[in-house]
Amino acid sequence: MSPVSAAIILVTVLATSFLSGIFGMAGGIIFMGVLAALVPVATAMIIHGAVQMVSNGYRAYLWREHIDWTIFRRYALGSVAAIGLLFALSWRPDTQMVYLMLGLVTLLVWLPKSVADLDIQKRFQAEGAGFVVQALNTVAGVAGPLMDQFFVNTAMTRHQIVATKAVTQVLAHFVKIIFWSVPVIMASGIKVLPPAWLILAAVPLSMLGTTLGGKVLDRMSDLNFKRGMKYLVTAVGVVLLMRAAGWL
Repeated sequence: MSPVSAAIILVTVLATSFLSGIFGMAGGIIFMGVLAALVPVATAMIIHGAVQMVSNGYRAYLWREHIDWTIFRRYALGSVAAIGLLFALSWRPDTQMVYLMLGLVTLLVWLPKSVADLDIQKRFQAEGAGFVVQALNTVAGVAGPLMDQFFVNTAMTRHQIVATKAVTQVLAHFVKIIFWSVPVIMASGIKVLPPAWLILAAVPLSMLGTTLGGKVLDRMSDLNFKRGMKYLVTAVGVVLLMRAAGWL
């Protein structure tokens, strides 16, 4: 990995962790898009998973008193089923497919409630979220906008949404790291994995961005939080779809 690529990745970690610290999403999508442009898909997934696991873990720690552990346990049940299916299929997309899936996922924030009345607090919906979000996060790298569909219509506060989503995504990214690193290690050994120093350098930047984003979150209203989340993610999605089409 060139010094320029490493520098771009580290700056992106700080900026996207700040965004995720505010909205609990969006940052991960941008980070995945940047990584896919700089390194092979498998390497991008492993780096993204490691950094996002730390970022979400730290975010969950900051807002730990707001985590809904009942929802997390139900979500984890659905994740287990998805994990079994993914390892059985062993399908892994290429770079263009990753951009396409990321772009399409972002558009889910505009899905009408009449089409899919999603609410993670309702019966069986946390389990369903665990299955579909875990599956998409593992193969596409990010599933934040899909996960958001299960939260946007709940009665939860912005702090509860960010905290509960964060702890579910720790699990999601941990699985993604295993899914993408195992075949790489089996084929070429650990020497082809991303350099440890890059991950170590990214960790404090991720924590700093998350902390700064949390300060902004404290000053937002629940209404502005949910409204801003939709427009930000949509803008990112348009860019990713243009990238998938080869227009950027």
